[in-house]
Amino acid sequence: MRVVDVKRETKETKIVVKLNPDGKGTVKVDSGVPFFDHMLTAMARHGGFDLTCTAKGDLHVDCHHTIEDIGIVLGDAVKQVIGEGRGIRRFAHAVIPMDESLGEVALDCGGRGYLVWKGTFGNKFVSTIPADIFEHFFYSLCTRAGITAHITFSGKNDHHQCEAAFKAFGIALGQALALTGDKTVRSTKGKF
Repeated sequence: MRVVDVKRETKETKIVVKLNPDGKGTVKVDSGVPFFDHMLTAMARHGGFDLTCTAKGDLHVDCHHTIEDIGIVLGDAVKQVIGEGRGIRRFAHAVIPMDESLGEVALDCGGRGYLVWKGTFGNKFVSTIPADIFEHFFYSLCTRAGITAHITFSGKNDHHQCEAAFKAFGIALGQALALTGDKTVRSTKGKF
C-alpha cells in the first residue's frame, strides 16, 4: 500500500492530507470552504484514490492561504507517492463533459513541475471563491509534486467548468499514478 500522510503548519494554516493512490475513491474533506470541498471530493472520487484532507486556515482573511496550502500539501503527498517513479504509468489524460462544459487534462508525473491553464470563468467568483485561486491551487500542487499539467476548460456555467476540470484532473492523476506491474522508470534517462 502506497499510503502517504503529510502535515504542514504555518502561521496561516494547518493542513493534514492522507493520500492512497491505490484506494477506491473514499474521500473525507473539510477545508472550511464548502465549494472547494466539493471540488476535491469530485477530483478524488472520480480519480479512484482515497483522500483525507483537513484544513484550518485564516478564513477570516479570505480563502487564499487555505486553498494554496492544500495545493502545496497535496503536491507534497503526490511527490512522495511518485518517489523515484518506479512502476507508475507516468502519463495520462482525461476529457470530461459536464452538461455544456468540457474539461481536458493531460499529465506527466515525471518530476518537472509546470502548469498550462487555458480557460476563463465568466464571473470573478465561483461560488464564494475568487476565480483566479483555482489556477493558483493547481500551480501549487503541480510544482510541488513535479507534475507537468495542461488543464483546459470551456463552457458557460462556472460551476460546471470548474467541476469538469477537477474531475478530469483527478481521473488523469489516478491513471498516471497507477502501477504498471513492472519496476521500470518510464524515462529514456533512466530516472526522473
